[in-house]
Amino acid sequence: MTQRGRAGARPGGRPGSSRTRPDAEPRTPSVPRVDLTAARARVREVIEPVVTAAGYDLEDVNVSRAGRRHVVRVLVDTDGGISLDDVAVVSRAISDTLDAAEESGGELLAGEYQLEVGSPGVDRPLTEPRHWRRNTGRLVAVNGLVGRVVATGDTGVTLDVDGATRELAWAELGAGKVQIEFKRMDEADFGDADEDDDEEDEGEGEE
Repeated sequence: MTQRGRAGARPGGRPGSSRTRPDAEPRTPSVPRVDLTAARARVREVIEPVVTAAGYDLEDVNVSRAGRRHVVRVLVDTDGGISLDDVAVVSRAISDTLDAAEESGGELLAGEYQLEVGSPGVDRPLTEPRHWRRNTGRLVAVNGLVGRVVATGDTGVTLDVDGATRELAWAELGAGKVQIEFKRMDEADFGDADEDDDEEDEGEGEE
């Protein structure tokens, strides 16, 4: 997480007055106005080559305002998932890139900002072929169907829907959503069942 401050204080005083009173409390500097949509596009343009060069996919960039600072949230991912160590490495790379861009005269965000880097959760919609590939074997809902992702290819995705194979082309595929699955009680492995059986057998042998 990176935080930088740039905003400076401005002298206080009432509007229209030519001087400030000695005992007047200093004014808190106003938050610079930033076009968040434009800022998001600029940040993405700067950091995407760095994220790609590091071997990750830039999934999303969001710029929002929190009080007197801006929050830059970046989501990255890769095949096989991303670890906390991976997040730390790519976070430093992104932070250094943003600093370098601003030092060269291209200010991206006025005032303070906070950088947060993470990976997408299971609630993120599946909108790209790579999203479907990374969720092979999972139960998903898409186009009014609920099925398990069997395979992905150049033309689309194959689902197992109640034992029937359904093939959907990328062009007709809407945004998918991973379904949370809970194991049935009779399939759950509690780990101590065998131990209880052994204790019962030992007790019977002693009588």
